[in-house]
Formats: sequence, C-alpha cells, structure tokens
Amino acid sequence: MKPFEIVAHRGVPDIYPENTIPAFERAIELRADAVELDIRLTSDQVPVVFHYFYLDEITPISGTIFEFTLDQLKKIEIRHRNGSQIAGISTLTEVLETIGGRIGLEIEIKGPEPESSKIIANILSRYKNLWETIEVTSYEPILLTDIQQLCPGLATDLLFPRSESWMKLDVVTYTAIQRARLAHARAVHLHPTQLTPETVEAIRNSGIEAHAWDVNDLSSLELVVNLGIPKICTDHLQQALSFRQKWSERE
Repeated sequence: MKPFEIVAHRGVPDIYPENTIPAFERAIELRADAVELDIRLTSDQVPVVFHYFYLDEITPISGTIFEFTLDQLKKIEIRHRNGSQIAGISTLTEVLETIGGRIGLEIEIKGPEPESSKIIANILSRYKNLWETIEVTSYEPILLTDIQQLCPGLATDLLFPRSESWMKLDVVTYTAIQRARLAHARAVHLHPTQLTPETVEAIRNSGIEAHAWDVNDLSSLELVVNLGIPKICTDHLQQALSFRQKWSERE
C-alpha cells in the first residue's frame, strides 16, 4: 500500500524543459503517479501549458504569454537549462491527447482571466473518460467553482500560498479552511511549513483533505508520512519515489 501519491511538479525537468510533453513522458518512465501542469491563455484564448507570465523566464523571446497567439508560440523553442534538449509549448488538448490516461494529471488554472475556467472546462468536457485521473487546481476559488458547475464530478483542489511573514499557524489554518470552503474544494494544498498535526486535524474536521506541495527534502517526506497526507507534489521525483519504496519495505 502506498503511503501517499506522488505528483511530479511540471513533469521531470532533469533532461527536458519543464512543463513540456517530454518532461511529462519522463515522469511516466520513472513511474510517478501524476504530473502537475500549469495552464495559461494565449492572446487568442487557447489554453497552453506554461508556468510563467514572461516568456523570457525559459525561452529566448521577450514579452508576456498573453500577448502572443498560439501560432506565434508554436514557433518558440524552450531549451533545457543545461542546453541538452529542446521542446515546444504545448496546448492543453495536446497534453490530454498524448499522455491522458497514462498518468494522473494535476491541472493548475493560473488565470487570472475570468473566462479561463470556462475555456478549460469546454476542453475537459470532451475527455470525460479521463476525469477519474484528473484534478483541477487553482489559487482562485471562483475558478474552481466555475469548473464544478461546468464539469460536475471533476475533482477540484485549492492551492494555498506560502504563509506571509506575519501569519501564525492559527491564521494559516483558519484561512485555508475558509478559502477551501469558498472554493467548495475537495482538498487544500499546503506547504510543508504549514503542516502540523493540529492544522491537518482541523482541516479534516471541516470535511476537507490536506495535500502538500513543495515536498522537496527528506524531512518534508517524513512529515507527510507521519501526518497521513495522501498526495504530495515534488520537484524531486526520484527522491520521493525512493523514500516511498524504503518506507513501504519497512512496513
């Protein structure tokens, strides 16, 4: 029995650029349970897989992604940081067609466009056969409630940001619960620094599950096991897989 499911954050960018189909294929090869991918809209309102607002974060092109059409973006190559491999920007539809059903998908709606949820829902509605393997996430409760109305039955989880410097865990817990209630979310995704037995218990007592993101070191992995967190997202897939295997062998 797995102590938790492991989601590869933006795929596995050890060889190929993040958030690209080759990085997702790498996660499948290494046997992740799911991949996380970020969705933004182009200027012609096509959902594409890209984390950043600015293209020059990982491409040779300047400008914001919302200024470019899909045709323009398709001409851009993303080179891996070590220069070894290149890949292109994919649409959400291309990802669903290529890896849908082969691995779980955690689809983050970045927004901030109010219409982004409707556009994405229109695509997801064509892939109902994959819904059991998909969860939609966002930091914006309204985008999740839109998805629930348009794709009833599709799992939706709220992302909760890192705590601001003034926030103690009582405020983190209270705010996470209330924002998750606003979103009618199945679960709220917290950073390891926000996870305590008291926080997790309070969230679960409100009828919401707790998941974890940025689980990138051994102490965080130990923490999520001890707290019974059912799903984590990590930038270090092989470390998490190795930890889970060793934990399973101990049990």
